[in-house]
Formats: sequence, structure tokens, C-alpha cells
Amino acid sequence: MFALSKTCIAALIARARVTVLYTVLATVLGAAHFSSAAQAADEKAASPAAMAAEQIASRLKAAYPGLIKDVEGNGVFFADGTRLPLDDGKPNKNFSDWLEAPDIEDMFRMPYIPGEAGRTPAAEEDPGRARNGSFFSKIYGDCRSGGVKPELIDVAWLPKKSREKVSFSKINGAAARLAAVSAELDNLPEKFDVYLRPTAGTYNCRLVAGTKNMSAHSYGIAIDIALKHAHYWRWTKTAGGGAIAYKNEIPFEIVRIFEKHGFIWGGKWYHYDTMHFEYRPELLAPEALPSKESGGP
Repeated sequence: MFALSKTCIAALIARARVTVLYTVLATVLGAAHFSSAAQAADEKAASPAAMAAEQIASRLKAAYPGLIKDVEGNGVFFADGTRLPLDDGKPNKNFSDWLEAPDIEDMFRMPYIPGEAGRTPAAEEDPGRARNGSFFSKIYGDCRSGGVKPELIDVAWLPKKSREKVSFSKINGAAARLAAVSAELDNLPEKFDVYLRPTAGTYNCRLVAGTKNMSAHSYGIAIDIALKHAHYWRWTKTAGGGAIAYKNEIPFEIVRIFEKHGFIWGGKWYHYDTMHFEYRPELLAPEALPSKESGGP
């Protein structure tokens, strides 16, 4: 046995109190992603910030090869020599601020977890819904100034079952990934066709409804499916206590194929949009394509 000093004992007790307090607050509020004062104190004691920044840097460089040269300090450095800030210096944003004005670092605030069929998102759990407009405009262009359309190409949608073609950005292999998704979906049994034909749109230069931010569709990296079977949080009456009642009809066999290729699904948001899929390789690393496809379109 060994003896602990009074100082060590006091520190352990203080840390335990912080942990218990945060756990209770997270359970009551149902918003563990957004820091309370207790969580902030606990995180400061554990000092995970450097590790988080390193993980973000690694994900960005892996997700955008040839486009992002480096992530160092508070800068994201692009291959053309330009730079964007990683952190805007505004910590502990509430949900509205996180959604309306996210910095690049904020995009990683909530982890996107693939799989988990049947899981209902917790309150204000919207992984991937926050997008830093400057970052995506830098990668894919700004549709408001004509910077996206020149990079769009046609992708055959379910080529064995349909003659439909959809427009998608060729930048960073996004269109190649959608083509891989389409090929796998094309091989699903016929019972899934009702969710896949026709699509409900890809490129569209518009804002996200109810916000001042550009939609993922405006960058040519999103596709909507199954309009007749779609559910959207703004169409749904709130349940008791103002909570949004979750609804979904999209089969997880479809979701898993999209996720395999780096697409996140709006059905995993508390503010859900079940028809929506967008290419976000920084949040969900896609599996390697076969060598004949790896060069992209």
C-alpha cells in the first residue's frame, strides 16, 4: 500500500465532483455535445485539446489530398498557398451559434458514427450539419459566383435499372464516389427501388432552409432520394415538451452503402432530413475504391 498526500486526495475528489456534475447535467439536458462549465473544467484538467487538433489535422489532410497541404497551429493551408483559420477563437458556442457560424474545427464537434440501425439521435445531435462556408467554397467553389457548375459532371444513377443522370462535383473524387454508390445500389433487390427512383435532386445553388448558410447541394456534393418516403423535421409536429418526434422510412441497407463511400446521412440528425446524403470524407473516411476506379472521373 502507499499513502496519498492531502493535496492528491483533494485533487481526486475535485475531479470526481466535476465528472459527476457533468454526467448529471448531460443526462438532464440531453445535450452532451455542448459544454457546461463543469465539462469545460473537466476537459481542461484532462488537456485533450492538442490531441483533438492533431486528429482534425490528420482527417482533413487524408480527406482532401492534393487540396490541403497542411494543417498547422491555427491554420489550414491549401495547395494554392491560401490559408483559412481552423478556430475562430469563439469557444463553447451554443447550438444556434455552432450551426449558424461554425469554424472548421466546429465541424468535428460531434462525431458521425456509421451503422447503428434504429438509433434515434439525441436532442441537438446533428453530426455534420454544421458546415464552414469558406472551407467548402474553397474546396468546391462558390455557386453564387459561378464557381461550381464548371466542375459538375453527369453520374449514371442505377445504370442497369434507370436512364437517369445526376450532376455531381468531380472535385476530390466526389462524383467517382457517387458512381460507386450507384453501382452498389443498382445491385440491391427490386424491393428497394421505390426508395431510389427517381432521385429528388443533387446540385442546387440555394441556402439551407431557415438559415443564411449555403446548402451542401450548392457545392454539388449532396443527393436527395425517396421524396415520397422522406421525412423532414420541419414537416413534423413536435412531441411533448417541444421535442421533435423522429421519423424514418429509408432502409439501412441503403444508408450503409452511402456510408461505405464517405457519405453522411441526414437521418442521423436530431433535426433530421432522411432523404439527404452528402459527401463528407473528413467526417466519415470512405473505403478504398477498386484500383480501376481510384483515379476518379
